[in-house]
Amino acid sequence: MAKFGKRTRAAREAFAGKSNLTIEEAVSLIKGASATKFDETIEISLNLGVDPRHADQMVRGSVNLPNGTGKTVRVAVFARGAKADEATAAGADIVGAEDLMETVQGGKIEFDRCIATPDMMPIVGRLGKVLGPRNLMPNPKVGTVTMDVAEAVKAAKGGQVTFKAEKAGVVHAGVGKASFDAAKLAENIRAFVDAVLKAKPAGAKGTYMKKVSLSSTMGPGVTVDVMSATGNSATAQAAE
Repeated sequence: MAKFGKRTRAAREAFAGKSNLTIEEAVSLIKGASATKFDETIEISLNLGVDPRHADQMVRGSVNLPNGTGKTVRVAVFARGAKADEATAAGADIVGAEDLMETVQGGKIEFDRCIATPDMMPIVGRLGKVLGPRNLMPNPKVGTVTMDVAEAVKAAKGGQVTFKAEKAGVVHAGVGKASFDAAKLAENIRAFVDAVLKAKPAGAKGTYMKKVSLSSTMGPGVTVDVMSATGNSATAQAAE
């Protein structure tokens, strides 16, 4: 039997028997149980009624969280000439073309978000096996393949979160830090859930949003009532 530390045992006891909470109740519980020496990320996991192996059931998108993520995001941009200059001026951490491709191919990936101008995609396409598994591949559907690199860089730095359904139909993301005000965390969570609802694919059958869970980086998870997570009855209907 696994042995847990005092803090972990206390957190598990606090969470015992609790499920289908409102967003506010879940946030309060998680914040109260966070006792690490670092500022934990609050993570959300959505179990969706989709099979991403089918193109018409893929869920993908992005959302600008109203209160940011609390995380410092390093951004790489594939661009040349004036667009490269725009990306640098906007605050991109790494900017390049063939040289950046070679760096990534060499296994050096020092960024959290990757943006590219459309003309760079033949180069970036060679990195699919490296960037794809890390969910870093630029995609026009989430605004990371664009001529407006300056705006894309600012969005990434300002709290934009991209999401994509994994094989089991699960979408997860960080939606803030444990140090955030509870109301701001709740606002971020509802914004993220709403974005996933709006990204419901045409091929989705039956119940779309099956389960919503919240946790901190080192803490146990708790399920959230789907209606509470959606925030209003109009968008909630999309979960069905």
